[in-house]
Amino acid sequence: MPAFLWKGLNKRKRSQKGEIEAPDISSAEAALKRRGITDYKIKEKPKDLFANVSFMQPKITAKDVIIFCRQFSTMIDAGLPIIQCLDILSSQAENPKMQKVLKDIKDSVEGGSTLAESMKKYPDLFDSLFVNMIAAGEAGGILDTILRRLSEHLEKAAKLKAKVKSAMVYPVITICVAVLVVMVIMVFVIPVFEDMFAGLGGQLPGLTQITVNLSRFIKGNILWIIIGTGLFIYSFKRFYKTEKGRAIIDDLALKAPVFGILIRKVAVAKFTRTMSTMLQSGVAILDSLEIVARTAGNKTVERTVYEVRLDISEGRTMAEPLLESGVFPPMVCQMIAVGESTGALDIMLGKIADFYDDEVDEAVNNLTEMIEPMMMVFLGGIIGTLVVAMYLPIFSMAGAV
Repeated sequence: MPAFLWKGLNKRKRSQKGEIEAPDISSAEAALKRRGITDYKIKEKPKDLFANVSFMQPKITAKDVIIFCRQFSTMIDAGLPIIQCLDILSSQAENPKMQKVLKDIKDSVEGGSTLAESMKKYPDLFDSLFVNMIAAGEAGGILDTILRRLSEHLEKAAKLKAKVKSAMVYPVITICVAVLVVMVIMVFVIPVFEDMFAGLGGQLPGLTQITVNLSRFIKGNILWIIIGTGLFIYSFKRFYKTEKGRAIIDDLALKAPVFGILIRKVAVAKFTRTMSTMLQSGVAILDSLEIVARTAGNKTVERTVYEVRLDISEGRTMAEPLLESGVFPPMVCQMIAVGESTGALDIMLGKIADFYDDEVDEAVNNLTEMIEPMMMVFLGGIIGTLVVAMYLPIFSMAGAV
């Protein structure tokens, strides 16, 4: 259906603009009149030349979804019908892709589907956790409350993800810069010194000779080194996409000496936060565990949660199998046991999640403080070794003189 852009005055004589879909311009004008829009100007929306080119379209971010949940919750709380809410939200969305998704969901709901069923068509945008909570909200008549909880959950999940990224970005950038600097020195600087030393004659010191030989190797095989690095990265990604590969790498990540502690704390925070949100929303514990397992983001944690779910279905508590897994710290398991015995598991899980959010903050700060000097020593050691290797023959000549 064609889209039209309009600008005019609303019932309060305030300037307003927007976008409206209609079969033709006459129908669009009639729709604006029904809304009480006067002194309007309307024109057909220009076609986007890159509308069918996916990588040219803006991505829907977590922020877009959070804003959608917040606004949707407020509108539902105010008593507006779901279809009207979706219509308003789709027209006000700044992201064109988000507009299209919301319009499709609105059309699906108008066609008789539930909101959860309509959202399920977009698994990349609305995961199992989101869809099941929306279904619980629709069934219990508390959709506004569920949407508010979802927005809070997504905000905290986004903050957690940002913390992990901030911890990983610094060392990755430092290592990449170090490799680039060393490659430039080896390919362009060392050969200049080599020519100078060849003109002086005599035997080079051992460290200098090793550096010169390494420079020759890198310069002569630079193309193969780049191709080999690219193939290694590609193979690693392909391996990680396999079930076995992801299980191995995720398990190693949890056992890593420096980053493993951070990854484990993030996993605990994510697990407890998601479980707390789902239980507070009225989702059954077995269903909650299945959804949490699918959205864990780590195969080792996912396997553990599925095992816990099986044990609970056989009559055991949650705390016992979690403790036996060795993935979750004893303190977390003890607090979960207290929550189960008092009947306040959802509240206890929320408190654990808050505690581990702070723990992740502290772990990120400690990791950053530890990595900075390590990276400086690493960079300084490499550059210093190359400088000493190049100046050793000059020092030897000076000593001989």
